[in-house]
Amino acid sequence: MADIKAPVFPESVADGTIVEWHVTEGQQVNRDDLLAEIETDKVVLEVVAPDDGVLTKIVKQVDDTVLSDELIAQFEAGASAGASAEEAPAVNPDQPAAPVQAKQAAGGGEPVQATDKKGEADHKDQSPAVRKAAKESGVDPKEVEGSGRGGRVTKTDMANPTLKSDSSIKSDSGRPVAESMGERTEKRVPMTRLRKRVAERLLSASQDTAMLTTFNEVNMKPLMDMRAKYKEKFEKRHGVRLGFMSLFVKAATEALKRFPAVNASLDGDDIVYHGFYDIGVAVSSDRGLVVPVLRDTDRMSMADVESTIREFGGKAQQGKLGLEDMTGGTFTISNGGVFGSLMSTPILNPPQTAILGMHAINDRPMAVDGKVEILPMMYLALSYDHRMIDGKEAVQFLVTIKELVEDPAMLLLDL
Repeated sequence: MADIKAPVFPESVADGTIVEWHVTEGQQVNRDDLLAEIETDKVVLEVVAPDDGVLTKIVKQVDDTVLSDELIAQFEAGASAGASAEEAPAVNPDQPAAPVQAKQAAGGGEPVQATDKKGEADHKDQSPAVRKAAKESGVDPKEVEGSGRGGRVTKTDMANPTLKSDSSIKSDSGRPVAESMGERTEKRVPMTRLRKRVAERLLSASQDTAMLTTFNEVNMKPLMDMRAKYKEKFEKRHGVRLGFMSLFVKAATEALKRFPAVNASLDGDDIVYHGFYDIGVAVSSDRGLVVPVLRDTDRMSMADVESTIREFGGKAQQGKLGLEDMTGGTFTISNGGVFGSLMSTPILNPPQTAILGMHAINDRPMAVDGKVEILPMMYLALSYDHRMIDGKEAVQFLVTIKELVEDPAMLLLDL
């Protein structure tokens, strides 16, 4: 018998919560099969099977809090689930046939009638995650249209339920909590641990820092022309598309070199000047805002930046970002423009002292050499902690990024 334990959390993570068991007691699994998911205040961690065998006992249930390296289940390697046909009891032909029974998904619980395939499907649909969502919202999974294989109701279906025809969502007491007809519906769902932590950090940043935002605008035409000219060759050479983010990362890195205070952090009454450039890139996911970090951006090529950001985006959507992906960071870039944001004041990501906000590119009339021209313009915003960074430094930092973006050759020529 082997112990299945929670992962070892870093010092910054105190504990986690079991959010889902993907297998049940007595179920046979293969090596590296996903057993459970543990949500911390930074990331969701996966617990996988150490070998082929059977999960014999679940020690920590869904919603239980677990500590680093704490026992959550027991596992028997090499075992197989269920009894063989030769071990099954003989059937007396003179005795009336008993109803066919099957074990509950939780294993070893009250038996349920295995009537037909639809009944089996309904039972399988109620996975631990689905049952948890049903308990929290009062939504009956049987009344929800399933998008999974064979009409299976998934956790996502429960988060945004689409009712089957001629049905209403009802609570455990039988009282309807949301009707399928009409528009005045509401749903109460507890915040996840990750979203709670994001909310706490954002609130803390606005209350505990002297945050100020300065704005500028950048002419994106030179960068867009360069991208149009070289994007096909770039993709053919490096196997990744050429985007705008890579040049902004490189421009920010150069600006950080010139203004070390923007790359510093506050630790109590101490100022910590970092001799490296780790830039976090804010990414939106179904679980909330996450900020994976690009390490040593001064040593990365634009192709490295693009491929790493693409990898981070895929991991974020699949909920597979690891703690090592989001630890640290000396500066952050947030691109609200991908959602259409024209202007915003990004919130600091403590203990960092500055964050750059990119926005949507819009054609606007601009005065150029005494004439009006229509140019693609983007507003840039730099939020910074005024306790650490003076206004002059902040403005000059943002102007440096503007100049490098408007004339990309300056980066290549180190000007």
